[in-house]
Amino acid sequence: MEILMPRRTFQSAPRSSDADRMSRQRFRRLNLTIFLPLLAAVGVYLVARQAQTWQQACVLGLGLAAALIAFERWTAGDIGRVAVPCVGVAAAVWPFGVLTIDHSSPQAAYYAIAIVGCLTIPQLPRHRGPAAFGLVAYVAAIGGWALMVTAQSGVVALIANVIIPSGVTAILVGLMFPNKRFYDVMAELEEARDSEAELAVIRERMRFASDLHDIQGHTLHVVKLKIALAQKLIRSDTRRVEQELAEVYALIGDTIIHTKALAYGQRKLNLSAELENARNLLEAAGIRIRVERSPEVGVCANDLLGQVLRETTTNILRHSRAKLVHIDLSAHSISVLNDGVADEVLPELRGLATLARRVSDGGGELIVAIEDKRFRTTATFPPPPAISAREAAEGAHR
Repeated sequence: MEILMPRRTFQSAPRSSDADRMSRQRFRRLNLTIFLPLLAAVGVYLVARQAQTWQQACVLGLGLAAALIAFERWTAGDIGRVAVPCVGVAAAVWPFGVLTIDHSSPQAAYYAIAIVGCLTIPQLPRHRGPAAFGLVAYVAAIGGWALMVTAQSGVVALIANVIIPSGVTAILVGLMFPNKRFYDVMAELEEARDSEAELAVIRERMRFASDLHDIQGHTLHVVKLKIALAQKLIRSDTRRVEQELAEVYALIGDTIIHTKALAYGQRKLNLSAELENARNLLEAAGIRIRVERSPEVGVCANDLLGQVLRETTTNILRHSRAKLVHIDLSAHSISVLNDGVADEVLPELRGLATLARRVSDGGGELIVAIEDKRFRTTATFPPPPAISAREAAEGAHR
């Protein structure tokens, strides 16, 4: 029976973040600084040029105000709050203007409905296409109605009152759809970046928790075994009891040092020290140990191999009745085989499962298996790329 530990997978739902809000605020300031004065200037120019009376100027000014309010709310992402009144005012200004102002150039009359419509329709949750078609049809219908009421005829009047107003409105609304998609993509990018940051935090927390488990869990279990041994020998071998208590004291002090190093991100395991520590612990528990080790171990894999050895030693002491442990340590792998397995079913070992994900992140592979009532833990890392003799000579020369 063999199981390959799975790679780490995470799922995190995107959500609004401070970065997202800051990006929206930057776009809002940019739009208010550049486009709001431009829209206001064009609107004031059209009203001043085409209004013939104060009454016409006031009505056209109301349309301009509706357009500017809609734009300001659009930059804040809150146009839905003012959409209905602004559309109503702009829709009323268009027929008033086309009927009372110079019919050859009613730009000021449809200016408001074109601006408000192009800002509002792309923001609708649904039916945006029919709404855009309805707006263009409304502008064209009012222009055609004005032609009939005022008894105008000819291609020039048709172009000025129907084709140009409806065409400008259609173009502006059409241009705002890709604009909205641009903002949506920016929001998605911000959410993705926020999700990546959150995922990085989760990974770091899991790494810290795993390291803390390695340090504290291993130490506490060893301390428990040594104290239990001291209790058995307290009346028969006081010197051995003193030795065990001294080792417990030293072990706790060493754990405090490792915990501080972990808190400051400076903890690195020494594989040779871990191997000697595993030998002492297993022999103290009455378990025979056989070690086969190659002369050199890869530097990159040193820390992870030490973690695998420490976790495996803890599991042997905690979960098995082992009498013999065989440790085979090569340049880029470690294999720990122990007997004393009572069950043929692979138990759930959360420490090894977590460690398997870290080994996988480091480019290696961790496999645990039960073979003939013996438990085998194997961690393997790929060897580093070979360096040619010429590269080695150049490196030595430098």
